[in-house]
Amino acid sequence: MRQRREEHFMAYRILTLSPGSTSTKVAVFEGEEPVFKANVRHDPAELASFDHAKDQLQYRIDTIERELAAANVTLDSIDAFSGYCGGMGPTVGGIFAIDQTVCDHVLNCGMNHPAILGAPILYSFAQKTGKPAFAVNQPDTDELDDVARITGYPGVYRKSHVHCLNQKECAIRYAASLGKAYDEINVIVAHVGGGLSVAAHRKGRMVDTNDVLEGSGPFAPNRSGDVPLKPVVALAFSGEHDKKEIMNVIGKTGGLLGLVGTDDAIAINRRIDEGDAWAKVVYEAMAYQTAKAIGAFAATLKGKVDGIILTGGVSNDKGFVAYIEERVGWIAPVVAYGGDFEMEGSASGAVRALEGTEEVMTYTGIPSWDGFDMPGAFADVEA
Repeated sequence: MRQRREEHFMAYRILTLSPGSTSTKVAVFEGEEPVFKANVRHDPAELASFDHAKDQLQYRIDTIERELAAANVTLDSIDAFSGYCGGMGPTVGGIFAIDQTVCDHVLNCGMNHPAILGAPILYSFAQKTGKPAFAVNQPDTDELDDVARITGYPGVYRKSHVHCLNQKECAIRYAASLGKAYDEINVIVAHVGGGLSVAAHRKGRMVDTNDVLEGSGPFAPNRSGDVPLKPVVALAFSGEHDKKEIMNVIGKTGGLLGLVGTDDAIAINRRIDEGDAWAKVVYEAMAYQTAKAIGAFAATLKGKVDGIILTGGVSNDKGFVAYIEERVGWIAPVVAYGGDFEMEGSASGAVRALEGTEEVMTYTGIPSWDGFDMPGAFADVEA
């Protein structure tokens, strides 16, 4: 069914959440309007008492329920539950009903991060109330064309790890601004936050992306992005750096943070205004690489691009947006949805499910992609 953003949502009451390392974001929406938002803090000492993230499940449920009760939000007043559901593995995008199969899979997937608790927390609320729970455009959504997966290193293939929920929500919003549905348009979306993901969306599917988790694509505020391989291999075997240090540069301390000492775009712009030439060239380089990636994905879509969408926190910077537009505006109109719309995306997906305007799928645990059968090639490499 069409993923269309309607102008007039029914006033369904949707609870959304997103578990993080030390807190859980929770919000309640009535239609499209947030009526309650909280960042529920979890006691670090209490969290430290659990050996694994999955062991935190009941503790987080209890903490969230106390926060809701203090705000006079009752679970029985909610029409559906929806949120960020890590650990589901590669699937097509869209809306999945959260059931026991989903919960069993994520709690036993081997991933030790609180993101795996999203589905089980939502399912516990659904079980208590008899209302449905949904996973909307879950973070491991993988819809890549096969040709986009191939690399020149046998056994190493590209996978899809991007800001899927926010990317698709912004694409749905942009389609609505054109009077169309998401599966009627081609767009390129760049999410520029702590990580930086760029994806080509063709008629409702993300057919090519960089892999923000594995370290490909433009460099980001705190991630290295694509770098020449041989120098990194030389560093890895030099004896001067351990694996953790190198992996941290790739995923936590590289990018703007490693180059100029901060990943705060506002602080960097202040330094640029004060005449810091190095900060200026580094910040422009991030925008330059983002524009290059957008241009490459225009080729993926054979030049048939209805819009270029910038989102994420850095996309609030008008100078950054102008730099991108100057270089790729000839491809298609450039629009900015600055910030993050994951909670809104979870809520609007739940509304589409309740209204029946988008199909709700049943999760099987069977991955949408699980490697190629290539006789003679190296085995698939896991990071």
